[in-house]
Amino acid sequence: MKGFGVHTSMWTMTWDKAGSERAVAAATTHGFDFIEIALLSPDAVDPTASRELLEAAELPAVCSLGLPEAVWPSRHGPDDAVAFLTGALDVAHAIGAEALSGVTYGGIGETTGTPPTTEELDHVAITLDRAAAHAARLGMRFGIEPVNRYESHLINTARQGIEMIERIGAENMFLHLDTYHMNIEERGIAMGILEGRDHLAYIHLSESDRGTPGAGNVRWDEVYGALAAVGFSGGLAMESFIDMPPEIANGLAVWRPVAESRDVVLERGLPFLRNKAAQYRLI
Repeated sequence: MKGFGVHTSMWTMTWDKAGSERAVAAATTHGFDFIEIALLSPDAVDPTASRELLEAAELPAVCSLGLPEAVWPSRHGPDDAVAFLTGALDVAHAIGAEALSGVTYGGIGETTGTPPTTEELDHVAITLDRAAAHAARLGMRFGIEPVNRYESHLINTARQGIEMIERIGAENMFLHLDTYHMNIEERGIAMGILEGRDHLAYIHLSESDRGTPGAGNVRWDEVYGALAAVGFSGGLAMESFIDMPPEIANGLAVWRPVAESRDVVLERGLPFLRNKAAQYRLI
């Protein structure tokens, strides 16, 4: 998880033959160092074909997901969630991915209207502990991404993510931050990065409206300055949601176009993020 990467949502949210070939070709054309695969339906993925495609392009990968409602550990207990995550980790490993991260503790759009209970967090902790252990057996890293209060009631801030990671104590676990969520939840984006410094290994670079980076309210000098200050050397992944399937759009509450087009994001947002990263000597 090094260098400058991209989330596959730029081109597809379905990792099938057509979607994977389109995303890998485009990521290679634009010179990304790695790709983040949205592994929303692990059972539908052809790991052998995916691995061959990535190896031919010499493109490293990480995978990310949110848990489907049927296996939310906060609601149903840890067993089904662990089974889903171990299966997803097996697929990610077969693909050749270095890590699995994202909303690995629950669903995208999972809220109850009340703060998380002790029992809910206990079930989440058991789930993550077992999943991290399986990841370790595969030689993989395992991350958790805090998301905003409208998408989850469980883990919203860097501090909450750190507390869960330290509660579990698995050496292969890491904190995965996202500037879109931090813009909502942190008292300052720099504060989240500074607090997470000991566990931070991955960050989504996403604008305040999830559209074109540099065209919104995220304070990018604060983001990159804080990353430089903590000596960040992990993965920087551009994330912008262009065409979302209904089931994902609902959880993300994406009801309108967030950018004029994919080309605008790549032609304006991508150079902006890369130039800032170079300015702060992060790439």
